[in-house]
Amino acid sequence: MLLALDLGNTNLTIGLYEGQTLAWHWRLATDSARMPDEYGLQLLGLLTHAGHAPTALTGIVLASVVPNLTGRIAHACREYLQRDPLIVDAGIKTGIRIRYDDPRAVGADRVADAVAALHHFGGPACIIDFGTATTFNALTREGDYLGGAITAGVNLAAEALFTRAAKLPRIELQRPPSVIGRNTIHAMQSGLLFGYVSMVEGMVERFRAELGPQMKVIATGGLAELIAQETAVIQHIAPWLTLDGLRIIWELNHA
Repeated sequence: MLLALDLGNTNLTIGLYEGQTLAWHWRLATDSARMPDEYGLQLLGLLTHAGHAPTALTGIVLASVVPNLTGRIAHACREYLQRDPLIVDAGIKTGIRIRYDDPRAVGADRVADAVAALHHFGGPACIIDFGTATTFNALTREGDYLGGAITAGVNLAAEALFTRAAKLPRIELQRPPSVIGRNTIHAMQSGLLFGYVSMVEGMVERFRAELGPQMKVIATGGLAELIAQETAVIQHIAPWLTLDGLRIIWELNHA
């Protein structure tokens, strides 16, 4: 069994694979104050909840965009799960060519997304990951990762409105009754949801102009389904794309 860990700024997403099947998945809050022992006990508890002991693991693969926590998670894996994780970083096999100016600057989650997208859907592709940041990633037909675009995520924008505008409340992001909001909450929901939908549509059009008319559009991340319901440009929703990419990377490095 393989344990895949995607450590993001907001969530630690965890997948337990039996072969190529994602048998279990969990999402924890990322907490920079948490110590390695705390992460280790959580991981051990989840594995036990799934009915497995650490000895059942053949390996662990980790993608992290939180450098100050990477070492803590790796230490937790070694101490509590008796496995040294494969950390997605420069120098490991991914099956794609990274054409970024500085390949080491590409987030490990973006690399994993591209690996899974090429494997499952092929290129050319625009991969949209709705996380703390919303990222647009460009993949060619030949499997070259070209780069992309990064902007604030929907929840980050919502939190910024709440913290920086005195009269705006913290809201739950959901579809309002109409585009024209008749109260502050609905107006904020409209601006965030439909504003991001319009941005996605515009960015997809611009990416297609550079990648070609056959470009596929794949969405992942916690808000992918909500956004996809409002636009026809998203062709595939893959909520566990990053975890699947990590599984593929593990297999490439242990073939």
